[in-house]
Parts: sequence; C-alpha cells; structure tokens
Amino acid sequence: MSFKEKSAWVMGLIMLATGLWYAQLVAAAPQAPVIGPLVPYVLAVIVLSIVAQVILAILSPKEADAPADERERAAIDRAGNWSGMVLGFGVITAVIMYIGGWSATLLVHAVIGSLIVSTIAEYALQIYFFRRAI
Repeated sequence: MSFKEKSAWVMGLIMLATGLWYAQLVAAAPQAPVIGPLVPYVLAVIVLSIVAQVILAILSPKEADAPADERERAAIDRAGNWSGMVLGFGVITAVIMYIGGWSATLLVHAVIGSLIVSTIAEYALQIYFFRRAI
C-alpha cells in the first residue's frame, strides 16, 4: 500500500468520525449559532490530521517525501473531479431546501455537511482508484 493510499485511508476515517460528530452537535441544537459546532469540529480535524500525517511520515519517511507518480496523480485528480460533483449536488440541494423554508443557519450546516461528505467521497474514491490502478 502506497503512502498516498495510507494517507487517504487515515484522512477518510478522520473525516468520517469528525463528520458524524459534527452531525451530532448540529442535531442536538440545529438553530444554535453556526460557530458553536463549527469551531470544535475544525479544531478536531486540524489536530487529528496533523497527528495522523506526522505518524504516517515517521513510519515511512522516504515515501512521505516522494512526489505522487503519474498513476497516483491521475487517481487523485479523478477523485477530486467526482468529489466536486458531490459537493455541487449537496450545495444545490441545500439551496433548494433553503428556498423551501429552511433557515439560514440550517443552510450553512447543510453546506458544511456537503463539504464533509464530498471530502469523504474524495478519499474513498482515491482509495478506489489507487486499487483499481487507473
């Protein structure tokens, strides 16, 4: 398993766990100010990502320094393309729900949720494309 794939696995799991935590925070108080659940979520993602990447780099220092090869770059680019479509769908859906009567607070939470889901999709697709060997 390449370093990039290991990183995608770890980051995907971090985003999944923190995304579920964010969803719980929002579900507990959906009309609370957006900044309330957003700040701890962002801090958790930053800290967990740094710790995970440092650990991965310590375990594989030569691989961590190596640039992505052309197969990895193609997989990363393709995953980014598809995750962008997931993000667009989520944001358009959130705007439609806002037009349908959701509050601005829920609109922001839905857009943040779309960002989280698209990031999870990006890492999952990277793993899929790495294993598929585009």
